[in-house]
Amino acid sequence: MATTVGVIGPEDLVRKVLAVGTECGARRLRPYPCRHEERTAQVVARAGTETDALLFTGIAPYAVAEAAGLLDRPAMYVPYSGATLLRALVELLRLGHDVSRLSIDTLGRAEVMETLTEAMLPTEHVRVLPYRPGLTSNDLADFHRDARDRKGTRVAVTCLGSAYQLMEHELHAVRLSPSRHSIRATLQALLLATAGVHSGDAQVALGIVEASPEPDEPYDGGGTPVARALAEDLRMPGGSLARLPDGRPLVVTTKGVLEEVTAGFTRLPFLDALSARHGAVRIGFGLGRTAAEAQALASRAVARARAVGPVAAVVCMKDDVDIVIGPETAPPPEAAPGSGGAATGATLARRTGLNPKTLDSLRALIAEGPGDGLTTHLVAERLSVQQRTARRILKRLERAGVAVPTGWRQQGQTGRPPIVYHVHL
Repeated sequence: MATTVGVIGPEDLVRKVLAVGTECGARRLRPYPCRHEERTAQVVARAGTETDALLFTGIAPYAVAEAAGLLDRPAMYVPYSGATLLRALVELLRLGHDVSRLSIDTLGRAEVMETLTEAMLPTEHVRVLPYRPGLTSNDLADFHRDARDRKGTRVAVTCLGSAYQLMEHELHAVRLSPSRHSIRATLQALLLATAGVHSGDAQVALGIVEASPEPDEPYDGGGTPVARALAEDLRMPGGSLARLPDGRPLVVTTKGVLEEVTAGFTRLPFLDALSARHGAVRIGFGLGRTAAEAQALASRAVARARAVGPVAAVVCMKDDVDIVIGPETAPPPEAAPGSGGAATGATLARRTGLNPKTLDSLRALIAEGPGDGLTTHLVAERLSVQQRTARRILKRLERAGVAVPTGWRQQGQTGRPPIVYHVHL
């Protein structure tokens, strides 16, 4: 299936990306022009389900979308490299400008100095403001004005179109745009990354079900009432049913479908219904690249489910990643002495499907943090995971009753502020 990429950024740069992308064979590029970085969140939301991946024309709109927690699909930004700066310097020299006194934003200082040194240009009167989350176009414009007034710079080089518009009538400003090579390389990397995600969603998911009493008829909609009821419940994951040689039912589906049905492996809607009819119910799902790998992981998962309790589901992936899903009507977590009602480590790990070490890291983050709650950004940074993974972790904690969304945190960034969770572990 062809990948649809949404291109987000200033209108002129979006047109450039579309032209370069079309030349290199990318046929499904959708333009989402954005007049100002502050509108990035609305533009990303407009992309909605129309795109499989997002390509930003620069780091600023990408950072806004990331801070707002909107990157729920593969996303990259086109970098502004030293080669891009060098091209602008050559043009400035051609027009007779002094390139020994520059103010440059967004690019890293080391990259700027290396580019100027290799071009045999002086660096002592060059001022650099690397990009960091939260910087606005006004901040960049003020930096360039200050460099002109206090340091005597003569040319302002900016990577942000909105900053250029603020300065163009006050001082000599040059706006960088990404090179064709950077656009091609980033687009190709994004297409490969998206293909990898889709391949992962297509992984085989096999679920072994242990329920008592076990029906003694095939799972084809016929047979005993018990068999028919079990077959109806187990078709919810959107797959098909089979029977293992030992008689246990086997659910056959894909990772993408299972992840959607279970809300990111946080809940199993039919687990309560099964337990009401059968008492003890254990389900083990294995996710693998082949049916053999998935079945081996499913066997491990159902064994883990037996150890968890009479009613439990476990999803096992490669690299020893196990996610435990309990019944939705389970009693609240056991309170540990002095914990203020939080669950004990072992109980909470079972209820959330999180590794105890992950919970320990979150406790340390709470102790060291700002004191007014956690956000996906803080969790992602501490655990070295993607924003999407951090959101799932907080959602699992919320479902376990130990995390409560309390509002939003405005930290100077544009776009929608991140949700703040009060977490007690």
